[in-house]
Amino acid sequence: MSFPLLTATAALPAIGAVATAAVPAARRTAAKWLALLVSLATLALAIAVLVRFDPGGGRYQLTESHAWIAEFGVRYELGVDGIGVALVALTALLMPFIILAGWHDADPMETGSRRWRPTQGFFALILAVEAMVILSFEATDVFLFYIFFEAMLIPMYFLIGGFGDHAHEHGEKAASTQRSYAAVKFLLYNLVGGLIMLAAVIGLYVVAGNFSLQEIAQARADGSLHMATNTERWLFLGFFFAFAVKAPLWPLHTWLPNAMQESTAPVAVLITAVVDKVGTFAMLRFCLQLFPEASKWATPAILVLALISVIYGALLAVGQRDIKRLVAYASISHFGFIIMGIFAMTSQGQSGATLYMVNHGISTAALMLVAGFLISRRGSRLIADYGGVQKVAPVLAGTFLIGSLATLSLPGLAPFVSEFLVLVGTFTRYPVIGIIATFGIVLAALYTLVLYQRTMTGPVKPEVSAMPDLRVREILVIAPLVVLLIFLGVYPKPVTDIVNPAVKSTLSDVQKKDPQPEVEAAK
Repeated sequence: MSFPLLTATAALPAIGAVATAAVPAARRTAAKWLALLVSLATLALAIAVLVRFDPGGGRYQLTESHAWIAEFGVRYELGVDGIGVALVALTALLMPFIILAGWHDADPMETGSRRWRPTQGFFALILAVEAMVILSFEATDVFLFYIFFEAMLIPMYFLIGGFGDHAHEHGEKAASTQRSYAAVKFLLYNLVGGLIMLAAVIGLYVVAGNFSLQEIAQARADGSLHMATNTERWLFLGFFFAFAVKAPLWPLHTWLPNAMQESTAPVAVLITAVVDKVGTFAMLRFCLQLFPEASKWATPAILVLALISVIYGALLAVGQRDIKRLVAYASISHFGFIIMGIFAMTSQGQSGATLYMVNHGISTAALMLVAGFLISRRGSRLIADYGGVQKVAPVLAGTFLIGSLATLSLPGLAPFVSEFLVLVGTFTRYPVIGIIATFGIVLAALYTLVLYQRTMTGPVKPEVSAMPDLRVREILVIAPLVVLLIFLGVYPKPVTDIVNPAVKSTLSDVQKKDPQPEVEAAK
């Protein structure tokens, strides 16, 4: 029996979460180091998964399958395709940086109404989220996926509500109220989506007789399992609704700006760079594979919603006064691009969408973590409270600029390649949608450059005149992300080589081929 590498990759952070929570209260620093070491060990296992994965091999690799709830056909089934491998690697890669960036975010507070913040609990919750997200990317049993898709809401609820951002202009009491509101809104939105998905999961079992993704998809492909048209469409809508809430897709997005605004910067990165990717990943893995005809039926409506997300998110980002809300609305715009690429049903679009998931995770982490360092120094999230930072903290300003340029998909930085592929893939099949979506790039340039100009340039405001530059720990967080943004911007082939075979399999599931270019006959 081979070593269960996928189980180990998810189990290690879960065990680490329990061990971190059990560290005595007086040993806060030990809990931090334990969490960091666990995240690094998990990264090592994720790299082992990446190394052992063969892009030219079978669709699902490193598979594990064990009986679990036999009476209901539920199995503990894991397996990764190229898309899953890329996102497991992204999750494991970001966690050490998230933990390092939040090193002091849960330290005891000597003043105010909250005199003690359980440091161990903060880092244990982060590791718990990592374990559940990785299992979601690995699960090939629909019921197993659903369990962890929902379970990750609990630690995220406590991270938002219990360890939120204290940079609030109306004081600690108002901050506590806003944190509670954001946490409850996050939980309710996602629970409603999850409950609708649960009904669809039960319906799928009634129709298919089991929960195995591979068995159901194979039965659909060879014709041994036939779903009535209306049944397939209702089941698809149940799954898609839950994934659209998680993604988030307009108009189901409104929980995200509140959650990111009230979270600490590392938790905000955890939300949008890691947890939200489960939604877009699941559209590729479950919606398209299980319900190919319904996916094609719903494509026009979904593309319109994705286009609205692109433009709407960018427009609202332009008008934001709060740095974190600006990044949140920018992410809504970016998720619109990702969903557009998925449902364009072209190889360029879906490869671009998968690459965008990876690149957006890195670029958003870079920008949001630098923004968090900035906010912690000034004690304010408001853009108007800054000015002239580049003159007093040039390294901070420089990394902030790179994160901003990556957000607007500047050529030479990682997100450009993925956004270009999405637009090309969309244009070849839906030219009007592709043309309108390009305006999102123009708006991205507007909101990111205006953000940089208002915070970093101009006269030095008195409140930032003594602002320290990035410290060693903070440079260790940001520098690797900047290197990755540049490397993947110049040479994205390592990621595309992994994801392209999985994209071809997904297009085969929905029986779609790339449109042939129209070439005028030679005279």
